[in-house]
Amino acid sequence: MSDTRPEVIAIIPTHMGSTRFPGKALAAETGRALVLHVADAVQRSNAVSRVIVASENTEIAQACESAGIEHIITGQGHPNGSSRISEAAIGLHGDVILNVQGDEPEIEPGTIDATIAALITDKDADVATAATPLRDDDDPADPNLVKVVTGLDGHALYFSRSLIPMNRDGENTEYLRHIGLYAYRPATLAAYATLAPTPLETAERLEQLRLLEHGYRITVAQVDAGHPGIDTAEQYQAFVTRWRARQAN
Repeated sequence: MSDTRPEVIAIIPTHMGSTRFPGKALAAETGRALVLHVADAVQRSNAVSRVIVASENTEIAQACESAGIEHIITGQGHPNGSSRISEAAIGLHGDVILNVQGDEPEIEPGTIDATIAALITDKDADVATAATPLRDDDDPADPNLVKVVTGLDGHALYFSRSLIPMNRDGENTEYLRHIGLYAYRPATLAAYATLAPTPLETAERLEQLRLLEHGYRITVAQVDAGHPGIDTAEQYQAFVTRWRARQAN
């Protein structure tokens, strides 16, 4: 990286084939497609220089073009977002490539900025991500809430849909919910596409485990974040309700 402000390119990978919420990317009960809300949120970050949506879908491309959001068409069949953005990033020249999931319309700028800063300041890390303490109403055993545990150096030891850590003494444990946001060094992202899928990645269905299993180091920025991602139609309806309430204020 240069000594000046790093060039951070945020790429939002998305597609139309969501299993639990088909067509999620273009859901638009607010009058604006969900993926465009994500782009709006990312643009509020002080650290991001450029925002791009990446998908294989021409409808998504047209929605982005109409809204003035940059879009890159990628091939089909990508198994995860990191795979898709690795294709989209070919030919781009950034110091940091940020992967923001396409179902995070309420991601806070502070979370984005902290993740980017974690990568910039941690010279030993290949990737940075973020995590936040679970809320009181979260169920730590919920497999849809991905947990992470870190070492004393702040690097991720493991990510899991299972309950980690397991406190056998029954004492209160602060569980960290992983936020699906990744700041990549460009060389690491380029390498990701060449890495073979790994056993733990396949078992947990968590793309970041491929990096850990291949020996890459992920630093974790711990933040106070309240935003939930959107996996289901019910969660989208809750987002619409919150969005309308904010517009009314």
